[in-house]
Amino acid sequence: NHGWAEESPSIKGTYKLVSRKLPDGTMLSGPDIVGLLTYTKTHRNFNLAWKDSTGHYRSYSVVSTYKLTTKEYMETPLLIISNIGISGEGITYTMTGSSQTVPVKMDGKRIEFKMPFDIVRGIPVSAVFDGDSFIGTQEGGFVDTFQKVR
Repeated sequence: NHGWAEESPSIKGTYKLVSRKLPDGTMLSGPDIVGLLTYTKTHRNFNLAWKDSTGHYRSYSVVSTYKLTTKEYMETPLLIISNIGISGEGITYTMTGSSQTVPVKMDGKRIEFKMPFDIVRGIPVSAVFDGDSFIGTQEGGFVDTFQKVR
């Protein structure tokens, strides 16, 4: 150690949804599903909207602050709007939330962690950032592929 501060990993950027793969192999893309994820140095803004198998529109949006180190990812939600219709509750709004911290696994430029607030049917979405791509996977559910916008 030469006294240098450990450089925090960066996931800063804007990522556009390219496709969603469903468990049965069905591939969805725009206009049936649209998503954008932006990380600044301190904030996260995530918006996703899609048409479900019954033709109803669903959406999920998050605005939060975050901190990423080589060991952990901490997120504090400022706003969550959820209309995913799983239990028929309709649209829910959460305007504040307590911080959650999850472990980070790093391998070279690859950064992996479970999103603390993006939980579908009780299963968190696993996030993998690798270069210009972001993959969000919900085990037994979907695989969302995002590409960094240049």
